[in-house]
Amino acid sequence: MKALRWGLIVVTVLAGLTGTWRLAGPRPDPVGGAVKQLHFLRATIDDGADHESQALFPEGYFFLNVLYGLTWVQVATSDPEYEAEAVREARWALDRLRSTDGTAPFEHRLDPPYGIFHAGWTNWLRGAIGTLDNSALNEYTQSSIEIAKAFDAAASPYLMAYPGQAWPVDSTVAIASLALHDRITTPHFTQTRGRWLELVHQRLDPGTGLMPHQAEPGPTGARATSQSIVQRFLPEIDREFARSQYQLFRDKFVTTYGPGVREYPKGLSGSGDVDSGPLVLGVSLSATVVTAGAARIHNDPLGDALLRVGEVLGAPLTGLTTKRYAFGLIPVGDAFVAWSATATSTNGPTTPTASPLTWWWRLPWLLLCWLPALLLAGPLLIRKRHTRPRQ
Repeated sequence: MKALRWGLIVVTVLAGLTGTWRLAGPRPDPVGGAVKQLHFLRATIDDGADHESQALFPEGYFFLNVLYGLTWVQVATSDPEYEAEAVREARWALDRLRSTDGTAPFEHRLDPPYGIFHAGWTNWLRGAIGTLDNSALNEYTQSSIEIAKAFDAAASPYLMAYPGQAWPVDSTVAIASLALHDRITTPHFTQTRGRWLELVHQRLDPGTGLMPHQAEPGPTGARATSQSIVQRFLPEIDREFARSQYQLFRDKFVTTYGPGVREYPKGLSGSGDVDSGPLVLGVSLSATVVTAGAARIHNDPLGDALLRVGEVLGAPLTGLTTKRYAFGLIPVGDAFVAWSATATSTNGPTTPTASPLTWWWRLPWLLLCWLPALLLAGPLLIRKRHTRPRQ
């Protein structure tokens, strides 16, 4: 038993050292880790993980594939060595979004077809591929024109994702795809984007000053699961508006403990759902992961802190060619982590965001990393000291 106890102490000490390194050591190259995650994700998708993810939430199949493709583009943007592989894999992901499986959860009769969620994210992936390879820009232009016509004809800035249901975040992604189009090819959509922004300003959530979580069938207050994505894409559309919105989001949703991201604004509470996942002291793990990417886009040190916490909680397993979090049990979670860790803006660098975080946020996590070792070794060391013979 004594040998077993000391064996456990050695294991917990190694775990404490690992956690300390992940919290306070130099950050590893995010590209190398993301490539390993992408290799893991491709294997899981080939084995049907996207279909399994669809059983977890309504856009599981779609998100796993679109984030896989987008992360490859971000990797190649940071390291051109991966450009050929990135274009090939991103196009493969795009084909899966346009397949029968990719469109199955959505309604073709909506405007644009299959709704603004499917149209917006698919078009953003088309544009992302276009930043690396301009061989399919005609298709990108045609799909962008279709999306712009839908916005121009609508009284609301928030188009339907499903019949009778609209979420502002989905329209934000779609408008960002139009802004990206105008940066990499002939500009067409300046007026569409300008009108959209005017309408958005008229419909901000009065409680927070942010875009609402849901617009149809009725407006609801801002929530972090959608805001974390909104803050990721707004800088692609309008930097000034994005900066003011991000500061409001940071003030109202980011906790000083953790750090983490609350699902509901400070002072309000609510329950988790299929989007947010279970809430821990009001914090949404999914929103926290996505906010790490938004913080990177906004040049905010918060992004590094959130990713470091993820390295501790996610307990990644890294091999020679693959990397997975939480034993690879939730591949779509790995996809969100890789997408956030490699987040890059297509609209150039942003002004650094002043961060109230100090080094001391690490202390509770360091204590958590070392607590098992202290609980196991403490009594042994105390007993050894009391049984030492007097001189």
